[in-house]
Amino acid sequence: MNARTSFSTWIDDYLAVRRRAGFRLETEGTQLRQFARFAEQVGHSGPLTVRLAVQWASSSHTGRRLTAARRIEVLRPFASYCRQFDPATEIPPRSLFGRAHRRLTPHVFTDNEVLDLLAACDHLYPSGGLRGASCKTIFGLIAATGLRVSEATGLTRSDVDLERQLLQIRYGKFGKSRWVPIHPTTAEALRTFVSKRDRDPLAGTTDAFFVFDCGRPASTRSVERVFKVLRTALKWRARGDHPAPRLQDLRHSFVCHRLQEWYARGLDVDRSILALSTYLGHAKVTDTYWYETATPELLAIAARRFVRCHGGAS
Repeated sequence: MNARTSFSTWIDDYLAVRRRAGFRLETEGTQLRQFARFAEQVGHSGPLTVRLAVQWASSSHTGRRLTAARRIEVLRPFASYCRQFDPATEIPPRSLFGRAHRRLTPHVFTDNEVLDLLAACDHLYPSGGLRGASCKTIFGLIAATGLRVSEATGLTRSDVDLERQLLQIRYGKFGKSRWVPIHPTTAEALRTFVSKRDRDPLAGTTDAFFVFDCGRPASTRSVERVFKVLRTALKWRARGDHPAPRLQDLRHSFVCHRLQEWYARGLDVDRSILALSTYLGHAKVTDTYWYETATPELLAIAARRFVRCHGGAS
């Protein structure tokens, strides 16, 4: 069986089936198509085998076992789908390269770092253009609401209700939609952006809320590129397990700052985090706990609470 026919066609069919069930599978789709190209390049023919899976999983430019484990994780459900039509398909064992997920400590941004990031957007080319204004507002929105980057860039004009101070997130992760209330100061920042955007005649050619110059909708990839440029210009050093601060670390930072605020105010964190989980669009509350990081500020608050509860006993 030709590798192009079997894998490329089956990948398209598999993704169509899963997406009809509500899964977006954007990253997984890209990886599976990389797998199909790899199979063609090495001259593989016939069904999917464990040997082929190991070859592809091990071929990443980083060579990391974690990357290989995640590739196997992507292949396993696709292999199960293929086995329905070709019983000779081999499903790679989950444990081939160890665990596919381990939590790397994120970079938790300070307030000053966020302010520096927003200020740096004013110097983006072209000076005074919509590219800088859009990125500044997107970064600020993520820091203030914990939105996913794709959720912010995916907003349309009709999704943003500044009168009621609500954002409608359509088709978030796992196909979930939700309403996200925003603070009055956040709504005011969005109004400022809208007034600038709507003075540009080319911005009216798209329904996207965030627009770059020449009427181009802001995309997740283009915004992430801008963040990397600014990250380098600001000479940030990572305070975590990743090589450098990431744009999605703003979402992690939002969760950490909320916890710090709740502890400082003496709120019931276990009850509040259920509301936060819904606000963030998580499928289950354990996903929200995944975002927690023991920052020095949180540890200091925890230590003070411990002393109060135990009267300073050693």
